[in-house]
Amino acid sequence: MPLYVHALACAFGLGSWVAINGLWVELPLIVSVLPEGWDLPSYLTVIIQLANLGPLLVAVVHRVRPGRLWERLVVYGVLAIGVLACILLAAFWRFTTVVAGERHSTAFFILTFFLALVDCTSSVTFLPFMMQLPAKYVTTYFIGEGLSGFVPGLVALAQGVGIAKCVNVSQPPGNLSHPDDDLFTMETQYQLPNFSTEVFFSFLAVMTSISLLAFAALNRVPRVIELSTENLVPEVDTVVPVCSGLDNPASSCPTSEGTQREGSRQIGPHPTKSAYTAAQLAFIYVMVVWVNSATNGLLPSVQTFSCMPYGNLAYHLSAALASVANPVACIIAMFFPKRSLVFLGALCSLGSVFGGYNMGMAALSPCPLLQHSPLGGAIIVASWVLCTGLLTYVKVMVGVILRGEGRSALVWCGAAAQAGSTLGSVVMFPLVNVYHLFQAGDICSTKCAS
Repeated sequence: MPLYVHALACAFGLGSWVAINGLWVELPLIVSVLPEGWDLPSYLTVIIQLANLGPLLVAVVHRVRPGRLWERLVVYGVLAIGVLACILLAAFWRFTTVVAGERHSTAFFILTFFLALVDCTSSVTFLPFMMQLPAKYVTTYFIGEGLSGFVPGLVALAQGVGIAKCVNVSQPPGNLSHPDDDLFTMETQYQLPNFSTEVFFSFLAVMTSISLLAFAALNRVPRVIELSTENLVPEVDTVVPVCSGLDNPASSCPTSEGTQREGSRQIGPHPTKSAYTAAQLAFIYVMVVWVNSATNGLLPSVQTFSCMPYGNLAYHLSAALASVANPVACIIAMFFPKRSLVFLGALCSLGSVFGGYNMGMAALSPCPLLQHSPLGGAIIVASWVLCTGLLTYVKVMVGVILRGEGRSALVWCGAAAQAGSTLGSVVMFPLVNVYHLFQAGDICSTKCAS
């Protein structure tokens, strides 16, 4: 039964961000069709932040009417919306309309909003639901959440997204700005994908459906969890057994002796008393905001700028291996959990150092350090992997810590995560799209701008 529940928890977490992650990895194919072109990512950033209306409403309801929100129904609703939006996206993503005299991808924007609404709301609904299961399943859920970025990335690689080659292209004499210019220039040409974007969106619908089915199965997990001999000794991480249903985990199981209710109270921890001071809890939430701001807002906006000058291979390795680092960090957190705030703070600082290096190389684009050296490409790939892995470990352990503080703490953990993601995106949007502080490097160019 534990392995069965672990598999369901992982599949449930898979639906948390699979849709939006899938859109980002599919962008190289989408931008070549839709009228916005490479301005499309800036539109997506704004749409995703507007979708934070979902978690905001959930947080407000928890605050104003605590205990009145039926979370199971909300989760069923958002996952069903996600499945429907993916299906409609596969059918209508190419449809455009004229708005203010210009053609825009109206259907794509509307459906993206609903997908973002699903994924953003998952941050404040999925974790509180996992509160109703023993603590060990929370880490498995985070593994599934990590796979929500890794699996679409693998499918995109199999599709051939972004695979390019450098070709010599001759220039007509009339296009030469200077007489000394070369008659031939190196240009990047992208290869045709192995399957269409419609098939990829259908795959996203299947992944979201799997998450929906896993959630339905988790609600039918046998209500009595037998205690092993190890669990008979009260420990800090011991949790109250779920006896009468996941929608009401606090209630106890009736027994023939009539003593189970009292036994449940003795075995479980006392959720009314926090193990952390107010200052420590503030530090924990600051880490939540910073880690999510870096991993979901600041750094994804500049990954192309930091990696593309080192070549196509460096870019794909950094994207793929960073996606692998996410679930690997979750697995490490499962077997080697460290709750020390000093240790987690040190890991957060170290991961931020690697993130700062990535940001610095993006700022130096198209001429980063060691651009034409294999060492430069190896360093940027390693930096992205270590940054992602370290910050993911911190994110998982902070979630486990707050899980022990109760349902409300997990709800506000999700709200803090979304606040951090929004903050990072709001900061980067004008820097990238308005002030153009970052310049893209051409992977086929052998010349560096002075």
